[in-house]
Amino acid sequence: MSTRPAPRLAGYGIRCARPAESGAVAGLLARAFADDPVLAWMVPAADRERRIARYFRLAQRRQRPRARAVRVAATGEGRLLAAALWSGPGRWKPSPLQDLASLPRYAGVFGLRGMTRAGEVQNAMHEAHPRTPHWYLPSVGTDRELQGMGVGSALLRQQLADCDRFGQSVYLESSKDTNVPFYEGLGFRVTGEIRIPGGGPTLWPMWRDPRR
Repeated sequence: MSTRPAPRLAGYGIRCARPAESGAVAGLLARAFADDPVLAWMVPAADRERRIARYFRLAQRRQRPRARAVRVAATGEGRLLAAALWSGPGRWKPSPLQDLASLPRYAGVFGLRGMTRAGEVQNAMHEAHPRTPHWYLPSVGTDRELQGMGVGSALLRQQLADCDRFGQSVYLESSKDTNVPFYEGLGFRVTGEIRIPGGGPTLWPMWRDPRR
């Protein structure tokens, strides 16, 4: 997600994604994460964008039983501009049964080598994940041609305002150091580093206390 200043984009609203939009949400996030270092480390280069889109379809399946879990910025005509996946307090970690049931699908995304790397990423992220109750933001992305126009921050600010109102903290991991200032502008602070074993990329865990 770009942090460069740019004019605001008008003519869109923030809402929950509809189930029929799961493919469009996955495609948008695949384009937004095309150069993400963590996904690039896990997902084979061959047919990477399609594989990443499949990954985000699976990610949405985990979120969708939960209220307000997939939120989008969209025009009145239904064009999706940005999307965010949210997990409420106590719901960020899938159960062992969910992990086991989803293994074949994730194997189709990552391949044999990528599955090993994905496991290393998951283990490192779970180990660093805070136990204090919080909302978790695993993924947010803006369509590439609209990055830097304020859509992503508008999408996040709505949920962050709700968290402030109810006194709830928020946690995320930034997979790019260049995105850290963007999140800092929304009230997050870096709490450390997550280094992936085996020469993998670094992530920056970030925490946001509720604002009064």
